[in-house]
This record gives sequence, structure tokens and C-alpha cells, in this order.
Amino acid sequence: MNRRLVFRILLAAFFVVAGANHFRTPAAYLGMMPSWVPSPLTLIYVSGAAEILGGIGVCVPFARKFSGWGLIALLVAVFPANLHVAFQGHMPGFDFSPLVLWLRLPFQVVAIGWVWWTTLAPARNETLD
Repeated sequence: MNRRLVFRILLAAFFVVAGANHFRTPAAYLGMMPSWVPSPLTLIYVSGAAEILGGIGVCVPFARKFSGWGLIALLVAVFPANLHVAFQGHMPGFDFSPLVLWLRLPFQVVAIGWVWWTTLAPARNETLD
């Protein structure tokens, strides 16, 4: 099994679990939403569903590229909420230090790279990986 496939499966599991958490504990995500966001609970459910569908989609060859672009768009779209939490200095329902909340922000870039590499990057000989 090549590395890209392994990381694609891990990516799928990450997004399916993260998406399911939007439905299990929506209150944790409500505290992250900036006050200017309309219908925050609806957006929490929509983003959770998008994470689940995107996670599943990266494992389906004909849906992989669409899912990859969708997950990248989602990661960009939720960045303001993560930035909002960092500026607040706390995440309701969690005991994260303010430093951890700021360190989460660069992870968005790492996650975008992870999605791109596993779903959109041109295929190449990966036997050397």
C-alpha cells in the first residue's frame, strides 16, 4: 500500500469523525462562531455534513477531485471561526490554552496540503515512497 493511499484513508477517517462531532456536540461549535455569522447552528450541521461527505468522497475515485476541492473550500470557510476563537483566547467547552488556539491556525494550511496531496496532486510513481 503506498503512502498516499494510507494518508487518504487517514484523511477520510479524520473528516468523517470531525463531521460526526458536529452532530454529536453542536454546542461546542456554537461557541466558536463569530456573532456576525447568520444561522450558526444550521451552518454547523451543514459543515458537519460536508465533512462527512467529503471524507467519504475522497475514497471514491470518481468523486475524489470534487471532494478534495470541497474540503479545501470548507477549510478556508471555517478559518474565520478558528481565528475568532484564537482572538477570544478560549474555546467554550474545552480547556485549551490560548497558545494552543493560535497554534491550531497553521494546521489549516497543513490540512489543506494534506487534502491536496491525497486527492488533487498529479499521480506519480509512488513505489519509492
